[in-house]
Amino acid sequence: MVGDHAAAYAEALFAVTRVEGNHTRVEDELFRFARAFEGSEELQAALADPATPAARRQQIVEDLLASAASGTTVGIVSLIVASGRVNDLPEIVDAFVERVAQQSGSRIATVRSAVELSSDQQERLAAALRTSVGHEVTVKVIVDPSVLGGIVTQIGDTVIDGSVRRRLHQLREAF
Repeated sequence: MVGDHAAAYAEALFAVTRVEGNHTRVEDELFRFARAFEGSEELQAALADPATPAARRQQIVEDLLASAASGTTVGIVSLIVASGRVNDLPEIVDAFVERVAQQSGSRIATVRSAVELSSDQQERLAAALRTSVGHEVTVKVIVDPSVLGGIVTQIGDTVIDGSVRRRLHQLREAF
């Protein structure tokens, strides 16, 4: 369940990006940043430390994102950091991603893969999932080496685990 603050931020982000006409790009950039943030204790510590001045934390965001992300994305992350909500960033971003998907009539399929998937692989996966679930699906890939191989897909509460890790676990159980 999305918290009230996360939902309010997500709705505001949606309004801003809709006006600017770049919600698809910003959504993708924010999703990637949120996953990097979740996966890095060092980044979490640097951006959440109240002893570090807000201007310094915002500079860290600009240094990390300026060359790889739109000005809108940099501004949004800076705002979240400055407002002291950086620990809520993944929840805010996930709520925003869901809001964008809702607007387009699709659902989010979060895919964990040991390696990055090519655009062609993502398109084929989206087509297969669309056929399987009966509606539009937006694929969001998270590179997770612990998967070992294959993929783990989650759409809402449904998890499809086709990972090598799961298969190895099943083999261990069988022996």
